[in-house]
Amino acid sequence: MDIVISGSIVLYKTDKRVKSSIESFLNTTLPVKLFLIDNSPTQEIKEQLRDLLQDGRVEYIFSGKNIGFGAGHNKALRKAPNLSLYHLVLNPDVHFDIDVLGELYSFMEANKDVGLVIPKVIYPDGSLQYLSKLLPSPSDLIFRRFLPSSVIKKRLFNYEMQFSGYDKKMEVPYISGCFMFMRTSTLQTVGLFDERFFLYLEDTDLSRRFFLAAKNIYYPDVQIVHYHERGSYKNLGLLFIHIANAFRYFNKWGWWRDKERKLINNKAIQGVPGKALPQNSLKVKVV
Repeated sequence: MDIVISGSIVLYKTDKRVKSSIESFLNTTLPVKLFLIDNSPTQEIKEQLRDLLQDGRVEYIFSGKNIGFGAGHNKALRKAPNLSLYHLVLNPDVHFDIDVLGELYSFMEANKDVGLVIPKVIYPDGSLQYLSKLLPSPSDLIFRRFLPSSVIKKRLFNYEMQFSGYDKKMEVPYISGCFMFMRTSTLQTVGLFDERFFLYLEDTDLSRRFFLAAKNIYYPDVQIVHYHERGSYKNLGLLFIHIANAFRYFNKWGWWRDKERKLINNKAIQGVPGKALPQNSLKVKVV
């Protein structure tokens, strides 16, 4: 294949940071191809990105309507297995240095059993983001969304795999959709994003399928910067979408009685030298 890494960014209306994301992806000596999938009602962004679209490595695709995160990326992912060895699902609020793609490419080439990888993710101020998680139970999502972090500190310690220290490579069941660096041959095996998820939980669902087929790896030797807007915490409409997709996810995989989730999470916990808290210490008392 002429293209080593393809990538996709889903756009919706104006995003002041997307130029940095595009430039980060293109800033490599590897042969790459980037798809910009525009879910906006108009092509205003196309005009704003006119200079970057002159680069032959960038292809603009206008959806004509907001088809959602997963469906948007799928427009590129359908092309990826016949185009490239690896594909990067990338958020428009992420940027990174020149060595990141090359380092991840080398890691994947040396570890053929790995299907999906995410690097260390930090906020602009340098603080760590806990985006490599266990598969969620309904309680994890409910408590995390509606209770203060001080009340569920112990639960987050396990769910967000904080016990690992985030300083070493490890297998993780759930990788954030902000940066999913995937092997396209594994993608052919597990399938694309489930388009029933308009926004939220589609990355959980796809990560789970990758974990069952190969290894999902957190790789802290390189890092990216993610602004992490957490839209459903600020926008009531996005909150309802988040809740609806949580129902879709648990209807698909199982609610509290999900034996496979337990097996997957136990495997991940046992593979990390850090010590997770025992289950009986994770009960949440709401007063």
